[in-house]
Amino acid sequence: MKKISLLLLLLIATIGQSFAQMSDEQIVKMVQDAQKQGMSQQQIVMMLLQKGVTKEKLLQLKAAYEENTQNAATSSIGTSATTDSRLRTKPVSKQKTSPKNDTSTPEEKEKEAKDRRYLKEFPEIKEEQLLDVETPDGTSLLDSLTWEIEMNERLNKILKEKEKKVFGRDIFNNQTLTFEPLLNIATPDNYLLGPGDEVIIDIWGASQDNIREIISPDGNIIVQGYGPLHLSGLTAKEANERVKNELSKIYSGINTGNSSIRLTLGNIRSIQVNVMGEVLMPGTYTLPSLASAFHALYSAGGVNPIGSLRSMKVFRGGKEVADVDVYEYLLKGKNDLNIILQDGDVIVINPYENQVTLEGKVKRPMIYEMKKNEVVGDLLQYAGGFTGDAYKKSIRVIRKSGRERQIFNVDDDEFDRFLLADGDQVSVDSVLDRFENRIEVRGAVYREGLYALREGLQTVKQLLEKAEGLRGDAFPNRAVIYREKPDLSTEVLAVDIQGIASGNVPDVQLEKNDVLYIPSIFDLREDYTIAVKGDVGHPGTYKFVDNMTLEDLIIQSGGLLESASTIRVDVSRRIKDPRSTRAGERRAETYTFTLKNGFIVSGPSDFTLEPFDEVYVRRSPGYQEQQNVFIEGEVVFGGEYTLAKKGERLSDLVKRAGGLTVEAYPEGARLTRKLTDDEKARVQTLLKLTQQGGKDSINVEQLDLGDTYFVGIELNKALENPGSDEWDIILREGDVLQIPEYNGTVKISGAVMYPNTVVFKNKAKLKHYISQSGGYAQRAKKSRAFVIYMNGTVNVAKGSRTKLRPGCEIVVPLKPQRKGLGLTEIMSLASSTTSMAAMVTSIINSTK
Repeated sequence: MKKISLLLLLLIATIGQSFAQMSDEQIVKMVQDAQKQGMSQQQIVMMLLQKGVTKEKLLQLKAAYEENTQNAATSSIGTSATTDSRLRTKPVSKQKTSPKNDTSTPEEKEKEAKDRRYLKEFPEIKEEQLLDVETPDGTSLLDSLTWEIEMNERLNKILKEKEKKVFGRDIFNNQTLTFEPLLNIATPDNYLLGPGDEVIIDIWGASQDNIREIISPDGNIIVQGYGPLHLSGLTAKEANERVKNELSKIYSGINTGNSSIRLTLGNIRSIQVNVMGEVLMPGTYTLPSLASAFHALYSAGGVNPIGSLRSMKVFRGGKEVADVDVYEYLLKGKNDLNIILQDGDVIVINPYENQVTLEGKVKRPMIYEMKKNEVVGDLLQYAGGFTGDAYKKSIRVIRKSGRERQIFNVDDDEFDRFLLADGDQVSVDSVLDRFENRIEVRGAVYREGLYALREGLQTVKQLLEKAEGLRGDAFPNRAVIYREKPDLSTEVLAVDIQGIASGNVPDVQLEKNDVLYIPSIFDLREDYTIAVKGDVGHPGTYKFVDNMTLEDLIIQSGGLLESASTIRVDVSRRIKDPRSTRAGERRAETYTFTLKNGFIVSGPSDFTLEPFDEVYVRRSPGYQEQQNVFIEGEVVFGGEYTLAKKGERLSDLVKRAGGLTVEAYPEGARLTRKLTDDEKARVQTLLKLTQQGGKDSINVEQLDLGDTYFVGIELNKALENPGSDEWDIILREGDVLQIPEYNGTVKISGAVMYPNTVVFKNKAKLKHYISQSGGYAQRAKKSRAFVIYMNGTVNVAKGSRTKLRPGCEIVVPLKPQRKGLGLTEIMSLASSTTSMAAMVTSIINSTK
């Protein structure tokens, strides 16, 4: 099995999925024919792999056999026994095993039972047709094939990375190139007839006849009315002349020209050739009589790792008739070297003479087989020549022959003389990553870039002319040349471009790798910008340009918004005095303008902006956006209302909504207010201040403050005292006033025996409602009970003095479980209580 694996290794890499389209019947028929020809299992394996039969295909065949249903049998078995597509996985045992001596595993018993059912179901299938060809380890051919392919697929991935391909080696195991002879062509005149060939003799004209005969083993065909006619050993042209001469004796019109005769070839015979030497599968092969030497080599699996592609010898009758060089066919297309074989020919593949590894900057770096008299020039020709970035003046050859390795530097004038030896490693380097005649110009010129240092382009003035001169923003008083010194360090040389251009300063000679840099005036100063802020379409920073006016900037920034003030536009300007020796008192200069229809109508005349000016477009105090509030519940006209004026109060909103309905309960009205960004930030700040570290701190990041909060109000008192600062509070945008119906219940929750909702009773005390819920629970914190009213206010429950209202909720907190506290826990608890108290007090004060 290991030998088979190594032989298959080179072929497995080239087997693709696209060629494995053979039907199950074709695969079975192919293996059966191979068995009849006496092919070994190794040869059958190679044949299937060359035809593109993959591991997946074989596993499908195996699965098809193991399916023992009638539908699977119908689709897999045709009308003939030779079209069976299900291969056996294990030979059927011919000896009965006694129950006592049966050592088979359950899996083996199941397979054996399937084999017997298979033979019983299809009696026309003979046992020898089930392909019971066993490998040395006792497995069937199918198991052997799947194992071989799977193992070699893994090994080939590893070896493929370590080994380079030998040029031309894989041509004879390529599934897309079979070298099959073309049979649908006219009979070649030089085709040599032999026993088994079918000849067709057509006669037309005055006499008409059609004769189809197969040449017998003694070389004759039988022509009715004439007798035996010997044709074996003649070419097709010679046979045509003989038939014409002999049959003219019985067809008189042939000699007179009244009849014509022609011999053509029908079915051709098969020939046997021997392929010997360094091939993957040496042996005798039955091929069509039109087969060539390449076809025979392809059938033998191609050359093995030491086989030669440069000398394929064909012997006929003990004499050498051809010595074929595959490279001549691959590189020059010389197909005349691929001779037609004859019965009994022997093809011998000798070991290679030299193998040379070529790597580096060539178009086809590979391993090449070289003849003894071939030189470096031949190797480069086989590789397709140098790549564009190759160093062509010299190549490097490392030779392993002799006592120690040797290295040769072969110059280009020796390519046609330097002979190569077996094992040589030839390397072609790339050109150096540097320039031999490069100069460069950068900066304020019209054509920056690289230029060639050559005659007519060797000075600064000539380089500027080549770059089409200086741009208008160039600073010509001082340019620099960055020059590479012999030690590869860089030095800087100052250049007076203006003096060179006027002729007052001598021109400067350039050297290889010089870089001339001409600065721009914009490179020598910071970027000039100008800013616009306030009520414009696109506030931000813009690039400054000369003579920019205030109107230009406002147009560039998207114009004024509706909220912008046209009577107050301010411009702030920096104080700039580069010659000052002490700090001044003024920080900036300010200018104020009045605009009308986007133009300045008052302010400094002929005013233009300067770099870094800041323009402020103020918001008009007379611009007010609508602010809306909502009223819901028991009012006549509920919904959304716009605050008509500043300072509008609860009573004003109820009045605008048409007043309360009969079912309204004003004592339970509640106001929901949006939490502004400032309020949210203030609450978060207060919460952070309470964090003292340890267990009593609050994780502000995980605390959801929400977007709204409740404001405790007394709507009935606000309606009774309109305009009162104490009860009739001022509304703000987003407020939602909710006026409920009368709710005649009281809810009791928390640490009571049975949380409950009961009917409100006028003048009933707290004790009454606690009793309605079964009394206090065991760990109830009675002193901390509180009441939540429908209007959002909260009061501490104080026994009989507690004022209860319809719709309120009595909450009794639960005492924590008592645990022994140390001094640290006591101090921590005290700190936490103080911090929380301070936080609640601050929040209440901030929301008043």
